[in-house]
Amino acid sequence: MTAPTPVVIDCDPGHDDAIAIMLAAGDPAVDLLAITTVAGNQTVAKTTLNARRICTVAGITGVPIAAGCARPLNQPLRIADDVHGESGLDGPAFGEPTVDVTGEHAVDLLRRVLTDHPEPVTLVPTGPLTNIALLLSRHPELTPRIREIVLMGGSTERGNVTPYAEANVFVDPEAAQIVFASGVPVTMCGLNVTHQALVTPDVTGRLAGLGTELGRLCAELMTFFGSTYQRLWNFPAPPLHDPVAVARVIDPALVRCVAAHVEIELRGSHTRGATVVDLHGYLRRPANARVAVELDREAFWDRIVSAIARLGRQA
Repeated sequence: MTAPTPVVIDCDPGHDDAIAIMLAAGDPAVDLLAITTVAGNQTVAKTTLNARRICTVAGITGVPIAAGCARPLNQPLRIADDVHGESGLDGPAFGEPTVDVTGEHAVDLLRRVLTDHPEPVTLVPTGPLTNIALLLSRHPELTPRIREIVLMGGSTERGNVTPYAEANVFVDPEAAQIVFASGVPVTMCGLNVTHQALVTPDVTGRLAGLGTELGRLCAELMTFFGSTYQRLWNFPAPPLHDPVAVARVIDPALVRCVAAHVEIELRGSHTRGATVVDLHGYLRRPANARVAVELDREAFWDRIVSAIARLGRQA
């Protein structure tokens, strides 16, 4: 049996981040070493509280949580309270979390995990890339300790906060540029593939049908998430973006990728934050990323439901 992949999730919970955390904690193919938080869907205070809430309700213990950057590198923070609500995790009622945070900054926790772990670690950012960019800039000597960066962000097609920019990259495009130019192996799971991960009523029904408090809570989270997508964009079912990156780590066969050169648009008045993905090699530049293009939807949902079922039995 293959040993589980050591992973750190860097996130901004967020409904889809919450399910990504549970998938990483509940699937035996992943060894979740730490969770770091960043400002994105909400302020860093709220995203950190939400990470604590998720770990508490899912019974995730022994995984250190550290709060990270409160704002992007070069611009004001833009939150997504229209999608995720005032708390960043609206929908179900959460009690007071019992899981606490460490006293260190997220970048320091990342440095410590990379330094101390006996093998290279996979980083899975599901929010703006501010923490990861600072880690790479401040500690370039640690890049050999990063097995790969598998991120949710960008798109080969259109955006979701502007016509061409996806939210995580749009919030901090300078950080994204640093990550894609770092030389560390990068896999980009963008909107073009995450929109294949729709939370249809049968999925919500499977979660509720687990018969656990955690399954019920996840169904409530997805119901609220779906209501905002319906209200804002008339989507019949919401796309569950962030767990796609975790699924790629669990089993690469779940998320098919192609090699491509990716640049981040920093100056365009209408396109700032866009991921310029050269799928056909027009620029004649070497590939700097694996770009996700196809999701095995059935197997993806099977892994998520199984992970939440496993956590629900233990919580």
